[in-house]
Amino acid sequence: MRLNVNPTRMELSKLKSRLKTATRGHKLLKDKTDEMVRRFSEIIREDKALRDSLETEIAATLKKFSFARTLASKSDVELAFAMPAVSVDIDCEVKTVMNVPIPKLTLNKSSNTDKYPYSFGFLTGEADLAVDAAGELIEKMIRLAELEKATAMLADEIEKSKRRVNALEYVMIPNLQETIKYISMKLEENDRSSRTRLMKVKSMMVSEN
Repeated sequence: MRLNVNPTRMELSKLKSRLKTATRGHKLLKDKTDEMVRRFSEIIREDKALRDSLETEIAATLKKFSFARTLASKSDVELAFAMPAVSVDIDCEVKTVMNVPIPKLTLNKSSNTDKYPYSFGFLTGEADLAVDAAGELIEKMIRLAELEKATAMLADEIEKSKRRVNALEYVMIPNLQETIKYISMKLEENDRSSRTRLMKVKSMMVSEN
C-alpha cells in the first residue's frame, strides 16, 4: 500500500533513508529472533530431559517411602516426619538471554544437627534411603521450575519478535518500496514535462527570430 506523502525530492530522500533503516532493522531483528529460537530449543531439550529424569526419580522415591511405611506403624511414620530436619528457601535473581530477562533460582538449605527428622528407634534404614532420595530431588525440581519459566518467557518474546519481523517484511518495507517507486516515477514524469515545455519555448523563440 502506497503511503500518503507529497511526491517531492525531499520526501523521496526521507523515504529512502527510512527504507534503509527498516531493512537493516529487519535483518538485525530476524537474526535476533533466530538466535532466540536456537536458545529456546536448547532450553526445551534440557527441560524435557530433566522432566523425564525427575518423573522416574520421583516414582522411585515414592516407592522407597511406601516400602519404609510397610516396615513401621502409621503413627510412627506420621510422628517421624512431623518435624522436618531441613528447611529451604530460594533466592531469585534475574539473568538475560538475548536481552530477555529470565529467572535464576538459587536453593539455600539450612539443617538441624540431625540429618534425619526422626529417631532411629522409630524407623528402619529404608526410611533413611527415602529421605536421602527426596533431598536429592529438590535442586532438580528448582532447576526444572527455572527452565519452565524461562521457556514461557522466551516463547512470549519470540512471538512478539516474529510479529515485528513480519510487520517489517510484509508491511512497512513493501509500502516504502512502493511509495519510493511511485515518487520516482512522478518526478521523472515531471522532469519530462518540464523538458518538453522548455523545448517548446525554445522552438517558439527560434521561430520568432
